[in-house]
Amino acid sequence: MTWYLRKEEGIRTPTEAKIGAPDGLWVKCPSCQKPLHIQDLISSLYVCIYCGNHLPIGSQEYFRILFEKDQYEVLFENILPTDPLNFVDSKPYKTRLLEAQRKTNLTEAVRCAVGQIGPYRVAVAVMDFGFIGGSMGSVVGERIARLIQLAIAQRLPLLIVSRSGGARMMEGSLSLVQMAKTAAWLAEYSKTGLPYISVLTDPTMGGVTASFAMLGDINIAEPKALIGFAGPRVIREATGKDLPPGFQEAEFQLEHGFIDLIVDRRQLKSTLLRLWNMLL
Repeated sequence: MTWYLRKEEGIRTPTEAKIGAPDGLWVKCPSCQKPLHIQDLISSLYVCIYCGNHLPIGSQEYFRILFEKDQYEVLFENILPTDPLNFVDSKPYKTRLLEAQRKTNLTEAVRCAVGQIGPYRVAVAVMDFGFIGGSMGSVVGERIARLIQLAIAQRLPLLIVSRSGGARMMEGSLSLVQMAKTAAWLAEYSKTGLPYISVLTDPTMGGVTASFAMLGDINIAEPKALIGFAGPRVIREATGKDLPPGFQEAEFQLEHGFIDLIVDRRQLKSTLLRLWNMLL
C-alpha cells in the first residue's frame, strides 16, 4: 500500500477580511489588498472595483443578484441532513451539522428556489461553501434531484451555481451515489429540450465537478475560479509530475475546452438572459 503524505497546505479560498472601523463597513480585497467600502462592494456584486477579484458569496447573495426583487420561493427546506453512519472523526458528524447550521443560518449546503429572472421562470440551485465546505451529502443530492424533477414537470429552464469542495465523506458511499443520482435526473431533464446552465465558482471540486457541475448544456465559470476533481497537491503527489501553472483555473479550462464561457459576476444575469433568449 502506498501512503501519500501532505507536504503542502490544502486548498485555500479567499475570505473577507474586515479592516478599519469595527462595525464592518470596510473590507480588504484578498487579491489587491485595497480597502473596499461595503456599500461599494454590494453595488459591484462583491467584485473588487480595483482589480476585479470576485469575493466569495453565498446563496442569498446569488438569489438577490439573479431573481427579480422578492419574486422567488425557496423549496425543500424540510429535507434535512441526518447522521446515518454515526460518523466520528475529530468530532461527531452530528455536532458538525449543528455547528454549521448555527454558524451559517442554513439547513444544508444547497438552497433551491423557483422564481422570476427577467421574463423567465427558472429553477435555481445555489451551493453554500460556508456549510461544511459546500460538500455534497445525501440531502444536497436529494434537493438538487427534486429541483430537476420539478423543472421537468413544470418545463422550466434549470440553473445550478456550484461552489463546493466535493462529496461529503462523513456520509461515505451515501454521498458518492448522489453523483449518479443527479446525473441520471439531468439525463431525464435533457429529454425536455430545455437548457440546463451550470455556473462554476471558486472552488468547484471533487464529486460536484464530476457530476452535475460539468453536465450543463452551457458551462459558465467566474474569473479565476478553481475547477477540478482533486486538488493540485494531490495530483502532484500522486503522479510525481510538475503541473502547468494555473492548470485548474477557469482561464486554463476555457482555453482547453473544459468550459464554454467565463463571465464576470456583474454580467452574469444579462448573459443568462441572452442565452435563454436564444435557447428558449
